[in-house]
Amino acid sequence: MADNSTTVQRYQQPQATDDDIDFGYFFGLLLDNKWLIIGTALLALVLGAFYGMFATPIYQGDTLLQIEKKGGVPGLTELNKVFSKEESASAEIEILRSRMVLGDVIEQLKMNIVVAPDRKPYIGRFTAPDPAPAFLPRPLFAGYRDSETFVSVVNFSVPEELEGREFLLTELKGQPALYLGEDLVATAPGGQPLESEEGRIRLVLGEWEYGNEPLKLIRKQDVVAINQLRGALEIKRVGESGMLSLVMTGPNKERIKTTLDAISEVYLLQNVERRSAEAENSLEFLAEQLPKIKDKLTEFEEKLNAYRLQSESVDLSMETQSVLQQSVSIEARINELKAKEGEIATRFTREHPSYQSLLRQKAFLIEQKRKLDSQIKELPETQQEILRLTRDVQVTQQIYVGLLNKTQELRILKAGTVGSVRIIDKALVQPAPIKPKKALIAVIAMMLGGMGAAGIVLLRALLNKGIESPDKLEEQGVAVYATVPLSEKQVKANKLVNIKQRRTRKIQSEAASIPLLALDDPNDLAIEALRSLRTSLHFATMDADNKVLMITGPGPAVGKSFISANLGAVLAQTGQRVLVIDADMRKGHLHRYFQSDSQPGLSAYLSGQSSREDIIQSSGIDKLDFIARGKAPPNPSELLMHERFKALVDSLSDDYDLILVDTPPILAVTDAAIVGQLAGSSLLVTRFGVNSVKEVDAALTRFAQNKVEIKGAILNCMERRATNEYGYYAYEYGKSTD
Repeated sequence: MADNSTTVQRYQQPQATDDDIDFGYFFGLLLDNKWLIIGTALLALVLGAFYGMFATPIYQGDTLLQIEKKGGVPGLTELNKVFSKEESASAEIEILRSRMVLGDVIEQLKMNIVVAPDRKPYIGRFTAPDPAPAFLPRPLFAGYRDSETFVSVVNFSVPEELEGREFLLTELKGQPALYLGEDLVATAPGGQPLESEEGRIRLVLGEWEYGNEPLKLIRKQDVVAINQLRGALEIKRVGESGMLSLVMTGPNKERIKTTLDAISEVYLLQNVERRSAEAENSLEFLAEQLPKIKDKLTEFEEKLNAYRLQSESVDLSMETQSVLQQSVSIEARINELKAKEGEIATRFTREHPSYQSLLRQKAFLIEQKRKLDSQIKELPETQQEILRLTRDVQVTQQIYVGLLNKTQELRILKAGTVGSVRIIDKALVQPAPIKPKKALIAVIAMMLGGMGAAGIVLLRALLNKGIESPDKLEEQGVAVYATVPLSEKQVKANKLVNIKQRRTRKIQSEAASIPLLALDDPNDLAIEALRSLRTSLHFATMDADNKVLMITGPGPAVGKSFISANLGAVLAQTGQRVLVIDADMRKGHLHRYFQSDSQPGLSAYLSGQSSREDIIQSSGIDKLDFIARGKAPPNPSELLMHERFKALVDSLSDDYDLILVDTPPILAVTDAAIVGQLAGSSLLVTRFGVNSVKEVDAALTRFAQNKVEIKGAILNCMERRATNEYGYYAYEYGKSTD
């Protein structure tokens, strides 16, 4: 075999790489497609202008609210602590967006009722009656008016399952009629409610002036109406000032203003109700506790009087009165601390300093009470009992008086409750629409159209890295022995085979046979190209060391097996004895072209399981035999390196005029480099538009490193393009039309 050291150096230093950026090429590409780019830009300009002209103008309105911190009623210090918390702006925003507020607005404005003309989209705009004159009032919600029709809805209720369904409001015998699909729901004279027989559907009209155009009537679900209103409403904080800005957009200025004002009013009213509700809840609690405390006070007083009469003791000594006053005072302070402990426990844990301080005070008072109890035990029994009963009376009396005072304070506070929200600015809608901005839309559309067209042109060129001309291979110093055009018949046959394989769910080794194009259509242009290759091979293999021709490729799916099988058939038709060997023991499928099985095959012979005569199969074509790949082994590369493979090739060379060896792709596995050591000639199959120049260069470098000379390349599946029109004409020259 010839020394290929110079070949290695040549492939290690290619003339150009795919990483080079040719700006001149891209500029020329844009010039070649200038009319496409200009035309696309002008079309985008026209479309943008039309959109700006016919798009519905959108207006924006806003209102400003202030969240105030309330100080409460002067003099009621402890009670005002309940209302001294500053409302969080984030919480108020969520309240404004809540169903509680927006639901009331929707119910108040009847935004859940849709009244619109029953027209087809877009087309109906051009056949609609003239709009009503500007001086005539138009319903903002739950109504419709044009030059012929004026309808307003006071109430429209339907069952839950019919919410969102379209009803049709029209005229029947001079009076309003409501339809659901083709069914008449209700009809009634003007001014009377339209009600179904079951009473589940009820429509009350305010105004009724019917033209010739029916109206569709929809009762939307409340949650749908709330979500739509929530989507059109934007609430923003204005700095750290406690201000909230409500912004709303839409096509109707009056509707925007009315909606914003309604939201502000409903929110303000509910804010006042929310604050007064706290005092109301406290009053209800005190109203329940006062009678109980009063009954307990009466009970203690009766017990004290009864004991005094029984013991004939009326007065307490000075010492006992002093102890009583101290005991009552400590008991009151302990009760006060217990109340504070309940409040603090809702905000802090027991480890918090405030909580610990309260516990220390409480423990101190309990200790004082324990000492007083010790003093009381030293008093005479009569004095002890009187002191105990008197203490119960006084402590209960203090609690009762305190609750009465709290009740009066809450009543005063409830009467003077003012909301913490203030409307600073009423709703105002800007006179000019905020969109669409017609000039800007037209300019942006033109720029985007031009840039998009240019981007598509450049992207198409960048993504198309595959070889599309034999010149690209020849620039790398690779001789192109044949350019095989894409066979439409073979493509269709492959699709049918794949469909059949998917339907039967067969594995690859049991897959359906592939038609051999050299037999099915010998006049196909692809077969004609292989005949030209046959002639070229006659001269290319004259100086070869042996009769072995390796067919390989840089990557999978380039058509190696198609070339090997059909080239073998074309060579056999000239009278040569040809053997085709499937050396791809991993995924080879050459046997499918000859309607045979993959076993026994090459792997069985190399592993010593079969003889040479067992693995040679007849293809059904005179003087053409083949060897299938056999069962997929775990070590195909090692089997090819075994002496049995070289011995097989040498022995077969005596029986055949040419041996074609189909190998796996060189960039995937090393099998092709091993086979190439035994082949007298080697050809590299590349696929049009699939393999790049860089990929081919890498494959040639890999072969050169293994001292394997590649005679040339075959450009397979050549497609007809404007850039290769002349070459394709040459292909069509030999195609008969008779």
